[in-house]
Amino acid sequence: MEKGISILVVDDDPEILFATARVLQSAGYEVKKAETGEQCLLNLSEKTFDLVLLDVVLPDMSGHEVCRKIKNSEEMRGTYVLMASGMKTSSDDQSEGLETGADGYFTRPIANRELLARIQAMVRIINAERERDRLIKELKDALANVKTLRGLLPICASCKKIRDDRGYWTQVEVFIGNHSEADFSHGICPDCMKKLYPDFA
Repeated sequence: MEKGISILVVDDDPEILFATARVLQSAGYEVKKAETGEQCLLNLSEKTFDLVLLDVVLPDMSGHEVCRKIKNSEEMRGTYVLMASGMKTSSDDQSEGLETGADGYFTRPIANRELLARIQAMVRIINAERERDRLIKELKDALANVKTLRGLLPICASCKKIRDDRGYWTQVEVFIGNHSEADFSHGICPDCMKKLYPDFA
């Protein structure tokens, strides 16, 4: 079962469309059907699908044209496209499909087991990219929370206070605490110990 993976099946042959949708639904995928390129694009404009299983030969426009529109769209370009055909089966046909931006291509007839194996291979890629995107987001969020001191810091030569951007002089530990993730604990260094408490030296 592949919960959370949605597939749009596009084919103008009612029998192939029904049989393909049934196989995918039996495997646990969320499936919607379309019979034309226009219906495909309309569905994609209304809902995000993880994968489009796209027939190359459609009544209103070619699968190549549909694929180009998907891959050139800012909203839809993240959708994976797996092209299929029982007529366009030559090496050149498959190369053309991949060159238009399709993420995969297979020819019909195809056994149900092979169809599911090809779909599962695409799903592994989809899940890997989702995990990559999640990790990138976590990294960006973490970096956004990191504070770094840069540039010259105006510091008093006597009391060691630092002048901030508004012109106020603040204790060095307050300034650093406001501009970094550092925390302070106070102590006395050996030189100051001798100067301030000579009896304890």
